[in-house]
Amino acid sequence: MTSLSPLHVERAGAVTVLTLNRPDVLNAFNEALTEALNAAIADCAADPSVRAVVITGAGRAFSAGQDLDDRLAMIEKGGELHLGDELRRRYHPAIAAIRGMRKPVVAAVNGVAAGAGLGLAIACDVRVAASSATFRAAWGRVGLVPDAGSAFFLPRLIGWGRALDMTLSGDPVPAEEALRIGLVTRVWPDAEFAAKWREYATALAEGATEAFALTKEGLAASMARGFDEFLEVEARLQDRAGGTADYARGVKAFAAKRRPEFEGR
Repeated sequence: MTSLSPLHVERAGAVTVLTLNRPDVLNAFNEALTEALNAAIADCAADPSVRAVVITGAGRAFSAGQDLDDRLAMIEKGGELHLGDELRRRYHPAIAAIRGMRKPVVAAVNGVAAGAGLGLAIACDVRVAASSATFRAAWGRVGLVPDAGSAFFLPRLIGWGRALDMTLSGDPVPAEEALRIGLVTRVWPDAEFAAKWREYATALAEGATEAFALTKEGLAASMARGFDEFLEVEARLQDRAGGTADYARGVKAFAAKRRPEFEGR
């Protein structure tokens, strides 16, 4: 994996792995990395042969968040920062594309995930972590508020009180604590981590991809609608799922007491 490329893209069967590749600065986001990440996520979303996506980091970090060197230079020159515009241009497209992607997106958190790195991780559908990983919502320590969608997703994952504690204190949350509070769903030892998340992603890629897409759609709808309205959305989604070829395959496999071989449609 060359340090010349800020993002390494690997295809393994129906799984695409996106590796943030600036290990010398803990995979902090600069313009080149966010541009490459946005393009790669869009490519994954558009490619029907990709049935699961993994985002991870090179070296000892997932991502330490925004690279502050450019901002420091601007501040020292007395320049005006437009951070809202920067979010809209660099981070919001990636977060929105992940949430709208009609296939599972897994954050394989191999080390520290802080700031926008945390935001990227919690925007993913599932987070799995190495035992040495840590999560840090440290925006307040540089005088900012949570960004990259974090204030939306974090309380929905861990609850209002824990989200406030995590963001106001800026204290690191170790992997086992993250598992206990629901920030991640699986923690594996460092030595086994890469093999485990690859196995997990491969299993997702062999699943009923269209049903997974409809599941994401339903869960998103449940956060934005009242109960009665949601029940109608649920019924419509199940109508669509029942019309897929994978549903017919699943029923036939169940009746024959064998494992289904889904094709993702």
